[in-house]
Amino acid sequence: MVETEEGDMDHITADVQQAQKVTLACESSHGTTNDEDNSPLMGAVFKNPICKVYRFQTVDSKWMLVREQMDECTLSFSIPRQLLNLYIQEDMRRIHDLRDLGDLSPHWDNLRKEVTSRYGQVIAAYQETLAELDKITGPSFKPSCSKAQRYLEFIPINLHTQRMRVTCPRKTDAFYDVVTVGAPAAHFQGFKGGGLRRLLGRHEAEKKSFSTAYQCIYYSPEHTAKAQEVLNSVGQLQPLISGLADQLLQAAQQRSAPSLREVLKTLAEKTEQFVHALKDELVKSALLALHAARPGYVTKNQTQTLPGHTIHNHRDPQSPVQQGPQGPSPSQNPGLSPGERAADSPASVCNNVDGGSLTPPVGEGGPVLRQDSIPCHKEYDEEEWDRVWADVAKSLSCVIAMVDKLQEQEPVNNNQEQPISDHALADVITSHNPSGDWREQLCPLVVRLKDCVEEVVKRAKRAMTFVLLQEAACSIPQGLYLKQRRDVVFSQALAALACGFVMRLYAGMEDRGFLKQLHLVGLVAQFESLLSTYSEEIGMLEDMEVGISDLHRVAFKITQSKTDEPCDLQPVVIGRRDHYTVEVPLPPLAFQTLPDEMKEGKVLQIYPVLFNVGINEQQTIAERFGDISLQERINQRNFEILDGYYKSLNDKVPPECLPCFETQTDLKELLETLGQNVITKKRKNVEILWLAGTICRRLNGIRFTSCKSAKDRTSMSVTLEQCALLRDEHQLNKDYFIRALDCMRSRLTQGGVLCQWDSDPEAACSVAENKPASRHFYPIALLLVSSHLLVVWLILSLVFLLAKYQ
Repeated sequence: MVETEEGDMDHITADVQQAQKVTLACESSHGTTNDEDNSPLMGAVFKNPICKVYRFQTVDSKWMLVREQMDECTLSFSIPRQLLNLYIQEDMRRIHDLRDLGDLSPHWDNLRKEVTSRYGQVIAAYQETLAELDKITGPSFKPSCSKAQRYLEFIPINLHTQRMRVTCPRKTDAFYDVVTVGAPAAHFQGFKGGGLRRLLGRHEAEKKSFSTAYQCIYYSPEHTAKAQEVLNSVGQLQPLISGLADQLLQAAQQRSAPSLREVLKTLAEKTEQFVHALKDELVKSALLALHAARPGYVTKNQTQTLPGHTIHNHRDPQSPVQQGPQGPSPSQNPGLSPGERAADSPASVCNNVDGGSLTPPVGEGGPVLRQDSIPCHKEYDEEEWDRVWADVAKSLSCVIAMVDKLQEQEPVNNNQEQPISDHALADVITSHNPSGDWREQLCPLVVRLKDCVEEVVKRAKRAMTFVLLQEAACSIPQGLYLKQRRDVVFSQALAALACGFVMRLYAGMEDRGFLKQLHLVGLVAQFESLLSTYSEEIGMLEDMEVGISDLHRVAFKITQSKTDEPCDLQPVVIGRRDHYTVEVPLPPLAFQTLPDEMKEGKVLQIYPVLFNVGINEQQTIAERFGDISLQERINQRNFEILDGYYKSLNDKVPPECLPCFETQTDLKELLETLGQNVITKKRKNVEILWLAGTICRRLNGIRFTSCKSAKDRTSMSVTLEQCALLRDEHQLNKDYFIRALDCMRSRLTQGGVLCQWDSDPEAACSVAENKPASRHFYPIALLLVSSHLLVVWLILSLVFLLAKYQ
């Protein structure tokens, strides 16, 4: 290989027979190579490379050198392990929140116990799986023969990266990357009832009847997502507001007026965001529902009502809330914006800005009212929830007023000709404030603000937890099973995405245009699927569709590692099910070369898209006798996402940031052609896959190729794409195209036997077994013995197909 790489390729000549012998220049098995791809940065995540080197003739009778390298990825196991830990922590927090709901009526308390028990079962199962994964040592990938193992269901199948590097006399070196992975799906759980898309749709249709059976409110997926969003917002904003309040006190202690104004401005903005996050009728109606679920609840118009039917006597949370006369909304309170606070004088809000009498603290009005004293619906909305809202706004207004008063004490007089001495400055301050301590004057108001925010958070968390309790109660037991299935599929999809992102980031570290695109717009991740819409592969495709769609909840962030050691360069996942962030560490030297936005921790967005075209014989049956609407819908929906990404990219990133190719077809034209192919009724329209892959490479995107196990169909697709790239971008001689394709799809064993290259190291096992390829020959031979048996077989096959697709 060294001689071939260093020799003068321009003067190498050979006839066809000799060229066939030297096409495969070198092949190496597992181990390290001397290629620059195996830098310490790459070696931290990718390992056990398998390399092959070829040389092919170009159209001008010169020679190009082609090097294939396939690697395992350590993220195959590390990402699922981290996700399992996060799943366990989130479910344990859910149990804790359910217990914090307080006393509930017997009906709701029994539902809470049942939901808590179910969560406990899920946690125990995940802990058992995690313990088994921690015992595994060896290869960093899961072979297809293990896809039915329970403890490996969170691990993606055959996750590998493949890079083709091309060296030719005409142009600089070029490389093309692709990630190969088995379809992200719940293979262990099976597909008898279909995949996630079908199961989720069916379950959502049944939830209303479940809500009636369990006597609870039906909340739509939008309401459930909103409840989770509110929980996340208040969970993020509360510590932020608390931290800013402490910074305000610190600035007051230092008597720094500029710092005081700057921190106050940020505090007002975050408090306004906090109030707006809770400005939703779902929170108000959920608070009422929780109030009605307390033991012994009755309204003014009711003396005795069964707890199970109390909820149904009130407004449906989906219906619009009747607006009654209300006080000023916190979102409209001028105290939330320093520039607008003049409309509502802080002096009228606070009787004593020096820390005297304020609005009574929320929750100090006595014990929780029950029985006849519980307010009716409208009174509860206006006097309970709206009051805690208003208290936050009033407290902030008091803080703003006090800061204004403290700043007025500054002995600044523009008309003075002589500067004020330090002694005189102290006298002026003391004359306005005998104590002379800004912190002491501001501290009671800041503490009051933090207490009000804490009270709002407590109420909102309980209300939203009650929504999630009812959603879980209506879903028992099918809902938690579907959640587990979704966790499994998402884990496999995220491991593949993280692998592809890290590979693409490492490859583009020196490309300023790519880095600019990355932080301004984000990256497109294009998943190419070759699954058929027939039999169990329909369920796999339905699982994969949901798993890839869920990746839009994932973002990436670049961080600086402590050292250059591989253990410090492993990506870390943080977050919860509705949003995850993958932190990718880089060595200090590499981190310093990044744009400032990325060094400051800007979150990087990913746009996952999925295109599927079945190509095997089962797809032929599906197109003739079955239904391919699932494939058509997936392709049309994801084309819209890809087209939207291109428009956003076109607005924010100049064209010179994108890579250049020999085939200078306009990107807009390629997208229009893809759109036409997506809506065209054509059998096995592989043009969709080719166009989507081309567009992805032109957009600096991440390429993924999948089939059931990432072996046969995947290897056929990858090798065909590689040869097409050699032909279109590097002028591969047309006489060498088929020869190059055959060479890439085969490899020489130690015994000199030519066998299939499956893009999978486990293929060596099947070769060693020397199983006969004609294992289906014997049944056919038996049928040929008698023509009667053949006719019977044909009739039975036809009846089976008609019954299946009727």
